[in-house]
Amino acid sequence: MSGVRQPVEGLRGPREGVEGLVYFGRMVDKLRLESMGKLPEDYRANLGEGFDKACCEFLGVGYGKLKERVRQGGTDEEILKWCEKEGRLRDSGERKVWSEFLAKRGWRDEMADRLLFRKKEAGWGKRDEIETFFDYIDADEGRLG
Repeated sequence: MSGVRQPVEGLRGPREGVEGLVYFGRMVDKLRLESMGKLPEDYRANLGEGFDKACCEFLGVGYGKLKERVRQGGTDEEILKWCEKEGRLRDSGERKVWSEFLAKRGWRDEMADRLLFRKKEAGWGKRDEIETFFDYIDADEGRLG
């Protein structure tokens, strides 16, 4: 795997927040695209895993239940409010801390070796600007140089 994927219309980058929570909007986008049959196959294998799973655990909701809720429709904010009622209410401080933590995954933590492996696998071993998994996702989808 090397190069950059074709951009997926309707799929936000991981840093784009919803009410101060990074990644949530991307996860919802993937669920919407999947339900419409527009999510590329190479994204499907990890639905509900990785950052999807981490985000759901932070919110205290099951991925399957979130998937059902997204299929019912509504704005990102309405779906997040549902998550708060179904799972855990997170205040702005908790969202900020969690968002900063997630945005730095792969940078000098236990995931650093995995990020290095993924960079080498993509042919990007010398791309020093890719320091986190969010950077990797942005590079993979053409948002990072």
